[in-house]
Amino acid sequence: MVAAFLDMDRRQSVAEAGVAESHELAPERNLRRQWEPIRQSCYRAAEEYLQLAHTEPDQELASTADYEHAIRRIGDATRILDEFYENNRGHLEHVSALAQTVPQLAHRVRAEARVALESLQAPERAAFAHYRSVAIATETLENALRSLDSARGTSALRAGAHAVEEATNTLRQALADAPGRQNEARNTVASVTTRLNAVRTRAEGLPPAYSSLLREFNAASSADLSDNARQAEALLERADARLGEARRTADDARPELALDLATEVRVDLAAAEELVDAVTDRLATLRAVRKNPEAKVDEVRFRLRDAQLLAVQRDLTAEWGSVLDAQLDRIDRAVDSLTGVHPDYWAYVRDLDAVSDFIATVVERMRGRANGR
Repeated sequence: MVAAFLDMDRRQSVAEAGVAESHELAPERNLRRQWEPIRQSCYRAAEEYLQLAHTEPDQELASTADYEHAIRRIGDATRILDEFYENNRGHLEHVSALAQTVPQLAHRVRAEARVALESLQAPERAAFAHYRSVAIATETLENALRSLDSARGTSALRAGAHAVEEATNTLRQALADAPGRQNEARNTVASVTTRLNAVRTRAEGLPPAYSSLLREFNAASSADLSDNARQAEALLERADARLGEARRTADDARPELALDLATEVRVDLAAAEELVDAVTDRLATLRAVRKNPEAKVDEVRFRLRDAQLLAVQRDLTAEWGSVLDAQLDRIDRAVDSLTGVHPDYWAYVRDLDAVSDFIATVVERMRGRANGR
């Protein structure tokens, strides 16, 4: 019976260690829930055995049946334990092997991290230590190392080791990229300077274009653009100031700050271009409509006829026919609004565009309805 008990205890220890490692490394398997009743069965068998093992000598002969019962309990518990282990052998052996490699992984990544951090002291790299990407990567790695040192349990140790490994690679990449940052910053500043000059040249055409809008068309056609020139000039002034700062920081060996400033300049320039384009595009649109207003309305009517034909082809006239027919009235109202010495061509364009957008939405819904059948 002693041999049977010790064999069960050994097998239980192996299985329990595997379950603990599974819970650490693969909690989604929920092996602990399956293991708990088996563990309790082993504990009850062990408890019965230990009680008999401490029975007084003069009571042993009277306890033969108890011994036989205890042996059966140990045998049953061992059998159930073995079944559990065999059913999960592949997984348990995998997590056991994985758990054994974690301390080695942690040791390796610590050593690699220290090498990466010590490389910052080399003369050829010391100049890059203040670069933001390098400084952030350094701080991240140092924090990851502290977290790894305080990690408890296989899962936490493994996660900490991977975090250190990732942070080390990030620092290495930052150091590898650092030598080219200075030239990148200078080239970017030069490129943005060229673009700023180009946008300034385009912005010079905004006031004359706006004046043409006021002279040639109804005042309502350009009311929403009245502040574009001022806004564009303000954006260009801010872009110029930021570009000057970017140029100084690039010359001061702070290339990453220079690149950030250049990005902000690009955003300002894009916004200024939109303001300029809004005026020049409006002028071009209104002149084209004034020259041939029928072209705009013919385009919308053509789309409406296509939509009505689609409704007929897909047997959706009952649902969408009246909706599409109503768009004819909207088109007619837009055409009738072109009256007076200075018709509001912009209202005409917006009304027809609204009808066109509505028709496109209806067509999309009809196609979706038909495809869903």
